Amino acid sequence: MFSKETYIRRRAELKRLVKSGIIILFGNNDSPANFPNNGYYPFRQDSTFLYYFGQQRDGLVGVIDLDEDKETLIGNDIDIEDIVWYGSVDTVADMAAQVGVENWAPMKELKTICNAALSQKRPIHFLPPYRYDIKLQLFDLLGIHPNQQKESASMELIKAVVKMRSTKEQQEIEELERASVIGYKMHTTAMRLTRPGVTEKYIGGQVDGIAHSYGAMVSFPTIFSQHGEIMHGNPSMAELESGRLVLCDAGAETINNYCSDNTRTYPVNGKFSQRQLEIYSIVEAAHDHALEVARPGVKYADVHFSVCRLIFDRLKELGLAKGDTEEAVRQGAHAMFLPHGLGHMMGMDVHDMENLDQVNVGFDEETRPNLEQFGTNCLRMGRRLQEGFVVTDEPGIYFIPALIDEWRAKGHCKDFLCFDKLETYKDFGGIRIEDDLLITADGARFLGNERIPYHPKDVEAYMAENKQ
Repeated sequence: MFSKETYIRRRAELKRLVKSGIIILFGNNDSPANFPNNGYYPFRQDSTFLYYFGQQRDGLVGVIDLDEDKETLIGNDIDIEDIVWYGSVDTVADMAAQVGVENWAPMKELKTICNAALSQKRPIHFLPPYRYDIKLQLFDLLGIHPNQQKESASMELIKAVVKMRSTKEQQEIEELERASVIGYKMHTTAMRLTRPGVTEKYIGGQVDGIAHSYGAMVSFPTIFSQHGEIMHGNPSMAELESGRLVLCDAGAETINNYCSDNTRTYPVNGKFSQRQLEIYSIVEAAHDHALEVARPGVKYADVHFSVCRLIFDRLKELGLAKGDTEEAVRQGAHAMFLPHGLGHMMGMDVHDMENLDQVNVGFDEETRPNLEQFGTNCLRMGRRLQEGFVVTDEPGIYFIPALIDEWRAKGHCKDFLCFDKLETYKDFGGIRIEDDLLITADGARFLGNERIPYHPKDVEAYMAENKQ
């Protein structure tokens, strides 16, 4: 938790942006497995509630009455039965005081507040809910069916939250740097453990353990797979094989729930083959190119397409692509190799504010998403960069057998793709390199003082010197 003044200041700015009505910010509840008291899943507070109210306990709601300038923390104090099992915790009144909120009330009071606002026809601002228990609670409070709640959510509140959370404060940047330290430990541990015969599952479990031991949890389910061409390849019981590449995409959350997100791809046996090195060097160049061109005022969509052109040009040199690069990228031929966007916003959520809809977070009135073209429709961040934004830089090249077969059968982008050569890469897998970019006053820099090895010679040297 940050200082009390931080949350007071944030709520004051939110009130200035939204102006009138009532804001309701729901915290999360526990997510049990099998029966109500089995807290199998770790509790994760809603990020926007954390941003404005700072408290990690379940069963809380923050209410801001903009017209009366009144803030209330809603929640029930725990009873003796819970204290016996889980120990004593602060009262709701104490928690309210800790974040500078003058008023508190039990949960039943929320219905009274909502009924009064509805009867007075006052605006009630809420964010799109993503958990079914909150959807049911909203239904009970406001009478809005869960199927209609996303459309009924307050765009005024969404825009205000996106505006505030997009630009990171210095203390947030420091938290993101702490997450980067944990991410470094996670990835270098994976590199040290990688060798033929070890299972993907074993290394994935060790990576997750690092996150849990140094922070709150992983920032997303760890990806560790020899099938790098599968974007979200969960660790399997497959043993690592010499001669293959393995892709590790993993990140951590700090105790204050700020995230890291890095990807590395490296040879199982610690030594790149010539064919692997040829593809890897293109991804390496694309990754570094993004750092060079990203800066305030530049559209991240333009950075993305600059990377796409670089990748396509270099693949032409290897005989995997052909034709005019500009036209190829315009028609989406690059998505054969890079079917996702260059990156996404990051902060308290690894895909920051994704519950507010990506079109509201990564785009704006000036820069709109292209939802029709394969690959480009997965671009999560396109709008102009500003100082204090944190975005991921994660180019990749993937050889997806099913995609190769489908495009070849349809003749899709046949003027730009060398399908006979692509056939010989169906066993290749995929490569991605990812780091987290902080946009500075005059450019950008990667978060984290220690860089997880990614230049080929550094990767090989690290793996050779640090085997466990």
